[in-house]
Amino acid sequence: MTHGVEASRYVIVDVPPDELEGLVYEAMAIYVAAMGYQPGAGRQRAVHALKHAENAAFRFRAAINQHGRLIGFGYGYTSLPGQWWHDLVRKAVGRSSEYWLEDAFELSELHVSPASQGAGAGERILRSLAEDLPHRTMVLSTPEADNRAWRLYRRLGFVDLARNHLFPGDHRPFGVLGGHLPFDRSPQDPLDLGLS
Repeated sequence: MTHGVEASRYVIVDVPPDELEGLVYEAMAIYVAAMGYQPGAGRQRAVHALKHAENAAFRFRAAINQHGRLIGFGYGYTSLPGQWWHDLVRKAVGRSSEYWLEDAFELSELHVSPASQGAGAGERILRSLAEDLPHRTMVLSTPEADNRAWRLYRRLGFVDLARNHLFPGDHRPFGVLGGHLPFDRSPQDPLDLGLS
């Protein structure tokens, strides 16, 4: 199979919270493959995703190929104090966290099946998630690497908020990134970056 052929024709669909249970385990199998985790991590993450579906502004997008198979997904919600990731990242980001986190959409997961990577599905999912969001920023964490994910985030204007951050339960260092919404908007001046 040629790299990316499986994803040559696909559609991005919205998955409402009440329909997530029928898809979440298939999605987390992609999560496990893309992240290189042990299979048990997918079952555990599925439980978290179903709980996340109760959060404010929850959105889940799926990329479905011409055979009806899930090839990628992404989801997120409003990032708020008291949430595990939000509170850890606020400490890691430091003084600019108020700007980046006070009106943020937290991208919890974005993954494409390894066999389907390279055909633009990740960017289409991410843009679909971001479309018409009322939030000022989108924030995320991703393992430190030079890979497609990092290149996608950089292309869409994400900047470093913290680097080499260690989250409990994962031995790999992560980068914490923030981007302005909508993606095609550039900050008007240096103060708009929230880094001063």
